[in-house]
Amino acid sequence: MGKLIIRFVINAVALWVASQLVAGIHVADNLSGLLIAALIFGVVNALIKPIIQFFTCPFYVLTLGLFTFVVNALLLMLTSYLSGNRLGVDGFWPAFVGGIVISIVSTLLSVFLSDD
Repeated sequence: MGKLIIRFVINAVALWVASQLVAGIHVADNLSGLLIAALIFGVVNALIKPIIQFFTCPFYVLTLGLFTFVVNALLLMLTSYLSGNRLGVDGFWPAFVGGIVISIVSTLLSVFLSDD
Protein backbone atom coordinates (compact mmCIF):
# COMPACT_ATOMS: atom_id res chain seq x y z
CA MET A 1 0.00 0.00 0.00
CA GLY A 2 2.91 2.32 0.71
CA LYS A 3 4.28 1.99 -2.83
CA LEU A 4 0.88 2.88 -4.27
CA ILE A 5 0.66 6.07 -2.22
CA ILE A 6 4.22 7.02 -3.14
CA ARG A 7 3.45 6.50 -6.88
CA PHE A 8 0.31 8.60 -6.48
CA VAL A 9 2.23 11.47 -4.87
CA ILE A 10 4.96 11.22 -7.52
CA ASN A 11 2.35 11.42 -10.30
CA ALA A 12 0.74 14.46 -8.68
CA VAL A 13 4.06 16.28 -8.29
CA ALA A 14 5.16 15.39 -11.82
CA LEU A 15 1.90 16.69 -13.30
CA TRP A 16 2.23 19.90 -11.30
CA VAL A 17 5.85 20.41 -12.40
CA ALA A 18 4.90 19.80 -16.04
CA SER A 19 2.12 22.37 -15.75
CA GLN A 20 4.62 24.89 -14.39
CA LEU A 21 7.31 24.27 -17.01
CA VAL A 22 5.37 23.52 -20.21
CA ALA A 23 3.19 26.13 -21.85
CA GLY A 24 0.04 24.37 -22.96
CA ILE A 25 -0.42 22.11 -19.95
CA HIS A 26 -2.81 23.36 -17.30
CA VAL A 27 -3.73 21.73 -13.99
CA ALA A 28 -6.69 22.68 -11.80
CA ASP A 29 -5.96 25.45 -9.34
CA ASN A 30 -7.10 23.41 -6.35
CA LEU A 31 -5.36 20.46 -4.76
CA SER A 32 -8.30 18.11 -5.15
CA GLY A 33 -8.37 18.68 -8.92
CA LEU A 34 -4.66 17.94 -9.15
CA LEU A 35 -5.04 14.77 -7.09
CA ILE A 36 -7.95 13.53 -9.21
CA ALA A 37 -5.96 14.21 -12.39
CA ALA A 38 -2.99 12.31 -10.89
CA LEU A 39 -5.27 9.39 -10.02
CA ILE A 40 -6.64 9.26 -13.56
CA PHE A 41 -3.11 9.54 -14.96
CA GLY A 42 -1.97 6.64 -12.79
CA VAL A 43 -4.90 4.46 -13.83
CA VAL A 44 -4.36 5.24 -17.52
CA ASN A 45 -0.66 4.38 -17.22
CA ALA A 46 -1.35 1.20 -15.28
CA LEU A 47 -4.14 -0.16 -17.47
CA ILE A 48 -3.81 1.22 -20.97
CA LYS A 49 -0.06 1.74 -21.42
CA PRO A 50 0.88 -1.98 -21.26
CA ILE A 51 -1.76 -2.80 -23.87
CA ILE A 52 -0.48 -0.08 -26.20
CA GLN A 53 3.12 -1.17 -25.66
CA PHE A 54 2.22 -4.75 -26.56
CA PHE A 55 0.52 -3.84 -29.82
CA THR A 56 3.09 -1.24 -30.87
CA CYS A 57 6.17 -3.28 -30.00
CA PRO A 58 7.53 -3.17 -33.58
CA PHE A 59 7.51 0.65 -33.48
CA TYR A 60 9.54 0.59 -30.26
CA VAL A 61 12.09 -1.67 -31.93
CA LEU A 62 12.23 0.34 -35.18
CA THR A 63 12.68 3.65 -33.38
CA LEU A 64 15.05 2.23 -30.75
CA GLY A 65 12.60 3.15 -28.00
CA LEU A 66 11.91 6.72 -29.07
CA PHE A 67 8.29 5.79 -29.79
CA THR A 68 7.88 5.83 -26.00
CA PHE A 69 7.68 9.62 -26.15
CA VAL A 70 4.80 9.48 -28.62
CA VAL A 71 2.91 6.96 -26.47
CA ASN A 72 3.48 9.09 -23.36
CA ALA A 73 2.14 12.15 -25.17
CA LEU A 74 -0.96 10.30 -26.33
CA LEU A 75 -1.60 8.93 -22.84
CA LEU A 76 -1.25 12.43 -21.38
CA MET A 77 -3.78 13.69 -23.92
CA LEU A 78 -6.12 10.82 -23.01
CA THR A 79 -5.77 11.73 -19.33
CA SER A 80 -6.64 15.31 -20.22
CA TYR A 81 -9.76 14.15 -22.02
CA LEU A 82 -10.85 11.84 -19.19
CA SER A 83 -10.20 14.34 -16.40
CA GLY A 84 -12.40 17.06 -17.83
CA ASN A 85 -11.27 20.50 -16.68
CA ARG A 86 -8.84 19.17 -14.07
CA LEU A 87 -6.01 18.74 -16.59
CA GLY A 88 -5.75 20.55 -19.88
CA VAL A 89 -3.35 19.82 -22.72
CA ASP A 90 -3.46 22.20 -25.68
CA GLY A 91 -2.14 19.82 -28.33
CA PHE A 92 0.32 17.11 -29.25
CA TRP A 93 3.56 19.08 -28.83
CA PRO A 94 2.80 20.35 -25.32
CA ALA A 95 1.81 16.75 -24.47
CA PHE A 96 5.06 15.49 -26.03
CA VAL A 97 7.23 17.87 -24.00
CA GLY A 98 5.06 17.35 -20.92
CA GLY A 99 5.50 13.60 -21.20
CA ILE A 100 9.26 14.06 -21.20
CA VAL A 101 9.10 16.38 -18.18
CA ILE A 102 6.81 13.98 -16.31
CA SER A 103 9.14 11.07 -17.08
CA ILE A 104 12.19 12.95 -15.80
CA VAL A 105 10.46 14.20 -12.63
CA SER A 106 8.96 10.77 -11.93
CA THR A 107 12.32 9.09 -12.33
CA LEU A 108 14.10 11.57 -10.06
CA LEU A 109 11.40 11.39 -7.39
CA SER A 110 11.31 7.59 -7.57
CA VAL A 111 15.02 7.52 -6.76
CA PHE A 112 14.63 9.81 -3.75
CA LEU A 113 11.27 8.54 -2.47
CA SER A 114 11.78 4.80 -2.75
CA ASP A 115 10.23 2.93 0.15
CA ASP A 116 13.22 0.61 0.64
